[in-house]
Amino acid sequence: MSDDELDQAIGNVRTWITDADSVAVLTGAGISTDSGIPDFRGPKGLWTRDPDAEKMATLEVYISDPEVRKRSWKWRLETEENKREPNAGHRALVDLERAGQLDTLVTQNVDGLHQAAGSDPRRIIEIHGTLQDVECLGCGERAPMARALARVVAGDEDPNCRTCGGLLKSATISFGQGLVAHDLARAQRAAEDCDLILAIGTTLAVYPIAAMVPIAKEGGARVAIVNGEATEMDSLADAVLSGSISQILPQLLPKS
Repeated sequence: MSDDELDQAIGNVRTWITDADSVAVLTGAGISTDSGIPDFRGPKGLWTRDPDAEKMATLEVYISDPEVRKRSWKWRLETEENKREPNAGHRALVDLERAGQLDTLVTQNVDGLHQAAGSDPRRIIEIHGTLQDVECLGCGERAPMARALARVVAGDEDPNCRTCGGLLKSATISFGQGLVAHDLARAQRAAEDCDLILAIGTTLAVYPIAAMVPIAKEGGARVAIVNGEATEMDSLADAVLSGSISQILPQLLPKS
């Protein structure tokens, strides 16, 4: 995409945002890479560089292998110690929300950076859960991640639930776990009701949430895709904006 083509596309999408009564947003790992968080399957992704790391996100393996659980807790502790900050892309979505035009923000990310940037948690659907909490696989009790990590720092390599003794896991959706039906329903309604959907930093290859884009399109909404590489649904888009997400998103904000 040439600079002129990108500028034209940015101008078009900015106008569509201004004209829209309801904007839905779907974000993926690409919005957080400029915050220093690698994606999972990209050329430099966590699972690409270390295929064994994917075991930490597979429920059956996590439950059955204590060494995988220990590695997982160690990784979470390292992640917490090297905590990342929201970037200009996250902040641009906050500005869009405060301008009264972003209705619902569905994210495939578990990093909590949308909330850290200032997005209203009531408008956010964390479709794959969050790393900010832990959940017991036995009784379902939920608690802040920091509480469990304090036990890891104190020497407990695989902390269990203090209420029932069950296994603790981050409150993320692992392979082998179903998505939350209520969250899926909210995401579908947002796609059905919007005038414009922005798909940002996602390859749109993971279902069922990628279906938000065709659902919105079928309902008459415009589709704008912002990503650093081609996606599975570029052919459906009314505009494709290729490049740095943290540089492009602030330019989409309606000019005052």
